[in-house]
Amino acid sequence: MSTLRIGQVRPWGGDLVDIVVKDGVVAEITSAAIDSIADADDRLDGRGQLILPAFSDVHLHLDSSCLGLPVRQYTGEPGRWGRIMNDRARWRTAERSVAERATFALAVAIANGATRIRTHAQVDADSGLEKFEGVRAARDRYADLADVQIVAFPQVGILLEPGVPDLLDAALREGADLIGGIDPCEIDRDPVRHLDTVFGLAERHQVGVDIHLHEAGELGLFTMSLILDRVEALGMQGLVTISHARSLCGGLPGVPATIDRLAVNQVAITHAAGPKGWELPLLELAAAGVRVGVGMDGQRDFWSPYGNGDMLDRAWQLAFTNGFSSDLEIEHALAVATWGGAGILDRGLEPLDRLGLHPGFEPGDPAEFVLLGAANPTAAVMDRPAGRTVVHRGAVVRVDTDLEGFELPGRWA
Repeated sequence: MSTLRIGQVRPWGGDLVDIVVKDGVVAEITSAAIDSIADADDRLDGRGQLILPAFSDVHLHLDSSCLGLPVRQYTGEPGRWGRIMNDRARWRTAERSVAERATFALAVAIANGATRIRTHAQVDADSGLEKFEGVRAARDRYADLADVQIVAFPQVGILLEPGVPDLLDAALREGADLIGGIDPCEIDRDPVRHLDTVFGLAERHQVGVDIHLHEAGELGLFTMSLILDRVEALGMQGLVTISHARSLCGGLPGVPATIDRLAVNQVAITHAAGPKGWELPLLELAAAGVRVGVGMDGQRDFWSPYGNGDMLDRAWQLAFTNGFSSDLEIEHALAVATWGGAGILDRGLEPLDRLGLHPGFEPGDPAEFVLLGAANPTAAVMDRPAGRTVVHRGAVVRVDTDLEGFELPGRWA
């Protein structure tokens, strides 16, 4: 039985405690002993630091990341389709292979405290399985340091080019964990065939679904209703995620009923803490019991120059774009970036159904932690301190981010 004793830490900024971890889960939490626990193979002295559940990046595109490489001038045309085609025209011109770029981006994410990750890997007629295989190589390299799920993602649609359903089927046979989809009305212009293909592959391979849904307004709500119809018909409650879900952001009259239906069918929502017009109703979703997570999305890629591999930065962005200012609200943004995403990858974890929750430190909870020097959660979000200690499956993990040809972004350098 493996045991790790973490001494003198403050869960969510609370009182000092000692945490005993056995076989990867929290076994016991007690008031901190007077003497600190000296560092050893089975002991970690927290030195009074803040301890949080590890970050969960649940909407990531490792295959497109150019993190650590020189920032390029943006060359895409306006709109989603322009960005998709810009990526297709230029992804082979990146200075490193997909596997190398995905490996570096994953290493930075883990070093910053993310041990639970869901990444999309593009599958299409142009790239075939090359991007999926690159992401799979990165996942395999760090299999002992983080839990990584891969979504086979048809970014250019499923019906516009021949052979895409077969490629998606092949990706699932070769290790993809979920099947994706994207904007069935706006891109493929045939939502029934698009969704029937997605859910047919999910049923054939017994995997979950994670669909990008950028479609806004009534159109997005309509597509969401088609997704929910299939969840109900196939009994896939708890197995489906909708990414971005922009139609929930506009305050339309149909949004409350849609949120209730999402909750009943245990459909989760992930997003990237987007700008004006993309702010999800986080508090309403929490009150309904809908699981919500956040992620980096693309990073310094052919879509945008944003992203730095630090989910604590993304928690700050989530709080900022939603206009949060109270400690309770800022802590909720932090909870979404940690426990919220974890509860999407592991539906056995309790959802964030109200403000003020401080999950992750009950006996039986997974021992996925990040320790950092901050007085409290709000200070952690505002300051985003470096020098973090990461615990995965009850063991301290260290990852080498010194990969040839890559430079750590920003202040981490």
